[in-house]
Amino acid sequence: MKLYADHLAVRYAKKSAQGYLMLAKRHLDWLAAHGVSLVDARREDILAYQTALLAMRKNDGRAFSTSHQVRQVSVLKSLYGFLYKRSFLLSNPAGTLEYPHVEQRLPRSILSIPEARRLVEAPDTKTFIGLRDRAILETLYSTGIRAGELANLKLSDVDTEERVLRVIMGKGRKDRNVPLTRSAAEAVEAYLKRGRPRIRGSQRSPLLFLALRGGKMHDDTLNAAIALWATKINLGKHITAHSLRHSAATHLLKGGADIRHIQKLLGHSSLQATERYTRVEISDLKEVLKRAHPRGR
Repeated sequence: MKLYADHLAVRYAKKSAQGYLMLAKRHLDWLAAHGVSLVDARREDILAYQTALLAMRKNDGRAFSTSHQVRQVSVLKSLYGFLYKRSFLLSNPAGTLEYPHVEQRLPRSILSIPEARRLVEAPDTKTFIGLRDRAILETLYSTGIRAGELANLKLSDVDTEERVLRVIMGKGRKDRNVPLTRSAAEAVEAYLKRGRPRIRGSQRSPLLFLALRGGKMHDDTLNAAIALWATKINLGKHITAHSLRHSAATHLLKGGADIRHIQKLLGHSSLQATERYTRVEISDLKEVLKRAHPRGR
């Protein structure tokens, strides 16, 4: 498994590689429990494993989601494909596995444009934490970058004068440049001048956004900060960094942005991942019905 782990480390971001490795080891444990070695596994064994996955339950008794099944198929294809290409296997038993159908759903907590404005303007910029959080919210809503991508940003990755953000080694280990809005660039500049220097350990850390004790802004810390401001303005929605990402994409599409530009901004490897935003929202349909239907008024 060390060779496969090294392969994952080169191809994927750390978190994704760890997830793949964990699921691969779960599959190996299942094979061992059924007296099958990895190199002797047949397609029938893999199908039996998939059936076993459907019967597995989480600690709270709930079944694993379809998206989890999709990830497991991805891992099986990756693992056996790796072994086949390295000539450890004469054939690839996972080569013809099919992915379960997953309905593409948008998060329920997508912000309206007025709600997004209220949220990003909520932090008290008279405090250094407020300056940090305003810069974070503006950056997330401006660029649609992922929580992990924001947490990994370094000081050298932002250019507030040119209003450009460099996302280094994003999902799929791909780098990209994304533009900052004027308000986001100004918020980051204010944070760098008056907020960040007051955070413990700021002089030693290369990271752009820091937790209160000077460490990395992990997902739970980041989402807790976002939830705090959503609560303070009585937003009434559970908002995370992912919600801001989806909101940014939706608002860009409504504003007339080309879907391929949105794809580049979000760092999607395929247009299919971005096309979910082309679905018309129920609020839009209600407005059309009210305006155009003879009984709508």
